[in-house]
Amino acid sequence: MTDLPTLGQPRRASGPEGRRVLIIVENLPVPVDRRVWMEATTLHAAGYDVSVICPTGRGQDRLFEVLEGIAIYRHPLPPEGEGSLTFVREYLVALWHETRLAWRVRRERGFDVIHICNPPDLLFLVAAPFKALFGTPLIFDHHDATLEMYEAKFGRRDLPYHVLRLAERLTYALADVVMATNESLRGFALGRGRKAPENVFVVRSGPRLDRFVPKAGGERYRAGFPHVVGYVGVLGSQDGLDVLLRVVRRVVDQGRTDIRFMIIGGGPSLDALKALCTAMSLDPYVEFTGMLTDQDELIQRLSTCDVCVAPDPRTSYSDVCTMNKVLEYMALGKATVQFDLTEGRHSAGDAAVYARPNDEEDFAQKLLALLADPARQAEMGRIGQARMHQALAWEHQAPQLLAAYARALGTRARDARAGAAATSGDIA
Repeated sequence: MTDLPTLGQPRRASGPEGRRVLIIVENLPVPVDRRVWMEATTLHAAGYDVSVICPTGRGQDRLFEVLEGIAIYRHPLPPEGEGSLTFVREYLVALWHETRLAWRVRRERGFDVIHICNPPDLLFLVAAPFKALFGTPLIFDHHDATLEMYEAKFGRRDLPYHVLRLAERLTYALADVVMATNESLRGFALGRGRKAPENVFVVRSGPRLDRFVPKAGGERYRAGFPHVVGYVGVLGSQDGLDVLLRVVRRVVDQGRTDIRFMIIGGGPSLDALKALCTAMSLDPYVEFTGMLTDQDELIQRLSTCDVCVAPDPRTSYSDVCTMNKVLEYMALGKATVQFDLTEGRHSAGDAAVYARPNDEEDFAQKLLALLADPARQAEMGRIGQARMHQALAWEHQAPQLLAAYARALGTRARDARAGAAATSGDIA
């Protein structure tokens, strides 16, 4: 379903006043950003009127459309890259578009709360005028540890690092409510952010189990290999795909040419990883699918894998991150091999095998041992699916999301009542 507002005639919000939401996300477009899309559709189902500002790309190139009742305003971004100057250019362009679109949404649909998603931690600049002028409450949806991400990418604490540190502090200071994806990020909000515990909610990113279920029909993706190892995710410099290629080289060097490695995803490092794969003479054993916009194909491919991997090396960033890919593997009943990371172990529990941090040889041996044990794969898959059904799936996170919104809007209502009472007292 698509819709375009008539020029000169503001669109009226369909939701009741006090329940109109503006979500701003820069990292991915919606509905490609699975977490943000689940949040938006959950809020819509709960009676909120939801508008989203996000970038174009990944097959989502319409500047405005309405999908499943969500009004989506998109803007272009410069091409992806890895350098710090590339990020600065992207941030400046994005902030311009996000600011102009936020005022457009206010004019056309209205909003009673702003929900910003990092990275980057600069979106408070878009929200600040609305809070200052209209008292609009702010929810900070803390997806990634930006400071730790920067250090993992660039290996230094230079001027941009300290700018991001200041931005994080200001974001926390401005936010009425923080939503963290795990307990580590909740700890950052309570410590670095100095937020009160009642204003911090853990809302994990587990997939919807009704939409992320194993799917038959993917045998053709095995390409005749007896064993298939899968990876899905963004291909960036901090995600460990170079580590995975070195693991593949170790596996092949042991004479194991019967294993296909399927790497699903796109990102700024895709071309460099393909070149590295060729240079390492691994093309016969590694497939790069690129970004898949067809969810059926994505699930079919993952469903046909014997084992999946999360090769993120231990850094201060990865150790506090909940990897969405691991949750998706678990939802599909796939055993995982990963390095031993704090939040990785918290998510997967006994559904994963843990290699010694950053030990590529140990990773390769753990992977080969798991591939040789189908019964263990199946048991770990059952454990993972049980964890998803019992605690981690989106169905268990939605109540926390709605509680965070009730807190943000309730705080505003209390502030408004207090202001009215003070004014009444002054008049008296």
